[in-house]
Amino acid sequence: MGSGSLDKGYEPSGIEEKWYKYWIDNGFFKAEDTSNKPAFSIVIPPPNVTGVLHMGHALNNVVQDIMCRYKRLSGYNVLWMPGTDHAGIATQNVVERDLAAKGQTRDQIGREEFIKQVWKWREKSGGAIINQLKRLGASCDWDRERFTMDEGLSDAVRKVFVRLYKEGLIYEGHYIINWCPRCKTALADLEVEHEEKDSYLYYIRYPFVNKKQGLTVATTRPETMFGDTAVAVNPNDERFCDLEDKEVILPLTDRTIPIIKDEYVDTGFGTGALKVTPAHDPNDFNLGEKHGLQKLKVIDDDGCMLDGAGRFKGLDRFECRKQAVEALKEQGLLAKQEPLKHSVGHCYRCKTVVEPSISKQWFVKVAPLAQKASDAVRNGQTRIIPETWSKTYFEWMDNIRDWCISRQIWWGHRIPVWKCPACKEVIVEEHDPTQCPACGSKEIIQETDVLDTWFSSALWPFSTMGWPNDTELLKTFYPTNVLVTGFDILFFWVARMMMMGLHFMDEVPFDDVYIHALVRDEHGKKMSKSVGNVIDPLKVIDEYGADAFRFTLAVFAAQGRDVKMSESRVEGYRHFVNKLWNASRFALMHITPKDSQIDPKKLTLSEKWILSRCACTTLAVKQGIENYRFNEAASAVYKFVWHEFCDWFLETAKPALYEKEGVQRRDCARSVLAKVLEDILVILHPFMPFVTEEIYSILPSTTGSVMAADYPYDEKTYDTFRDETVEKDMDFIFGLISGIRNIRSEMNIQPSMKIKVLGYTNDEKEKIIIAENKSMIVNLATLESFYFCDADNLPSSCATSVTGDTTCFVSLEGVIDFDKEIKRLEKELEKNTKDLLGVQKRLHNESFLEKAPETVVQKVKAQYTDFEEKNNKLKENLERIQQMK
Repeated sequence: MGSGSLDKGYEPSGIEEKWYKYWIDNGFFKAEDTSNKPAFSIVIPPPNVTGVLHMGHALNNVVQDIMCRYKRLSGYNVLWMPGTDHAGIATQNVVERDLAAKGQTRDQIGREEFIKQVWKWREKSGGAIINQLKRLGASCDWDRERFTMDEGLSDAVRKVFVRLYKEGLIYEGHYIINWCPRCKTALADLEVEHEEKDSYLYYIRYPFVNKKQGLTVATTRPETMFGDTAVAVNPNDERFCDLEDKEVILPLTDRTIPIIKDEYVDTGFGTGALKVTPAHDPNDFNLGEKHGLQKLKVIDDDGCMLDGAGRFKGLDRFECRKQAVEALKEQGLLAKQEPLKHSVGHCYRCKTVVEPSISKQWFVKVAPLAQKASDAVRNGQTRIIPETWSKTYFEWMDNIRDWCISRQIWWGHRIPVWKCPACKEVIVEEHDPTQCPACGSKEIIQETDVLDTWFSSALWPFSTMGWPNDTELLKTFYPTNVLVTGFDILFFWVARMMMMGLHFMDEVPFDDVYIHALVRDEHGKKMSKSVGNVIDPLKVIDEYGADAFRFTLAVFAAQGRDVKMSESRVEGYRHFVNKLWNASRFALMHITPKDSQIDPKKLTLSEKWILSRCACTTLAVKQGIENYRFNEAASAVYKFVWHEFCDWFLETAKPALYEKEGVQRRDCARSVLAKVLEDILVILHPFMPFVTEEIYSILPSTTGSVMAADYPYDEKTYDTFRDETVEKDMDFIFGLISGIRNIRSEMNIQPSMKIKVLGYTNDEKEKIIIAENKSMIVNLATLESFYFCDADNLPSSCATSVTGDTTCFVSLEGVIDFDKEIKRLEKELEKNTKDLLGVQKRLHNESFLEKAPETVVQKVKAQYTDFEEKNNKLKENLERIQQMK
């Protein structure tokens, strides 16, 4: 560390690898079990062990890393707990595919050998995503990495299951679940992906028992009609108020089923009459429970029809649909069918259409747990940010169904239940029993199912810290401070962590839940392989560097608004990295180890201004990160570095730095430059860790890593440097210079040509500010001279700009050729008018407006506005030049 120089260009790849290794080797990511520092902790949402880094992971982990790095700079003992989820179904599918390639199946090799194969795969190939997170710069405490199937977490899972069972909160029963006929297992609601599909709404007539008329029901799934055990109508529906019949005949069968009345029925859907199939629809299941209806399963676990389907028995469910519809047509029972686009559930792993089905499974009785979890958010123990998601959280928690926790696969935590065939005793213990405690039989059989992956994930905030042991880590870091997650698992994971944390730790698992939005493509469309708009984070990092990618995600991470991502945006922020790099190279040519003390009495207006703006930016970034407004924090530091530090301050400082204003002024400018650059690197570090570490390591005024620096905000420092009057005065000077620069641009005056400017004002304060900073104005506006004039002596043949109460007169005599400039402006106006008319023609084309995508139409409208504004400006300039001539 210490003085040195930067290469001409910034090349991320080698630098990123170098510094990440340095941070790991020097333990910068490590949390202390006990510390005098305040604690800050986050548990990583554990990615699947089969996973690869995608945009959602990238945004999620960049946000977490920004907070963790910021908290370390702010003096906190930070634990960012990493780990992976065993991903039961996904991992089992991967290993089964590997076996299939060798001509084997899991049944052939047996459960024990199959589990060994999964562990081998995990050791060899699992967890690739962890290395990908490191490429992103994630500063997790990797020495504490956990896995949901490791020994400690497995012990926690077993303890929780046994306790919940003995408290009467886990039971075995028949219930409606999501079933994948291909994977042959129950699925959590989250494991069901819904897609819009083109289908039909079939209107089927159910005749009354007297064979006259009947009720017509609308359904998307005629194959399930064989499992109907009632038809329901709403008691408030006027169409059925005078209904005398109590039963209908179930079409294509010889069964009769009752007509029931329930306010659940939606009077606006279909005909207002609803077929009730309790064994194959979750809502119908609830209706069946309420009205005591039979639950008749007519589709088996392979997706084929059972005995109840009569002559359609043995058919695939979708083939049954076709044949049943034809049979209904033949018997005159199909009133009509209408095209319908509706949401269809698919298995998240194999994409098979999911079948809601009655099954014997293990469940958690969640209502008692859910109440506490709801209350914790209502009373502010845990905040959900943005707050709008709280409503959705409450809706789900207040209408929660019992949680199906069993899965019919082999990879996962095997359910710790044994049954005794001799006496039917059920044994649930933390340690494997060897015999039945009731009858002494040793022929006891363990449950073959494993637990839902979400069961172990629900314990993540405390099981990863050593629970059920009372560890120092748990005492220091539980509850965690914040959970960062996507809205898609708010209810399935976050809610369950809330329930388990409150039940087993008597405390919420986190103070805040920050819910980030989706990362979409640049047009706002969801990324999907089928559409071909997926952006690979690793390829983007390879191309532009991790810092540019991270900063892009941060600057667009506005609360409640999806992130629109494109490589061009990342490329834009790569320019920002280069801007910082080049500014630092310039600064390093001038600053020295002694440039650390700042004498406030010797500061110029621009130096006071940059120190004030630096203090403001430091506070703005602090507030942005702490309030989960990462876009505001990133935007504040971007504006400061690019527009204020680089575009203005470095230019104002150059005369002093090059000793044109004397050695004393040079030393003062160096001191300010050194402080501001160091502060920039520290406040930018959470967003851009690699480039800031590289530059920081070369600063002559620093030692050690930027990760060990202090965040440069405290009230005393802020009060010392913050000066609103200075900022207002400097804004006035910048406005003056910008006004003159605009004239140069509009009048096509060469940038290198020095021009004469006269100023007029009645405002004495503005006159003093200009007089005290005249050399800065002359230098930055490239002037030959700047003098004041009085009201009786205002010049002619000048272009003017007004800033505050001051008018600047830019003399054009001898500066431009008026005739030549008139011709140039006329030619440019002619071309721009032609472009304007072309765009106008497109906007008057009704066919274009109707057929073109909205984004294209908006782009053309924006072009029209730009051409129109340019036309007006050209006309103004032409008129002004003609008058001067």
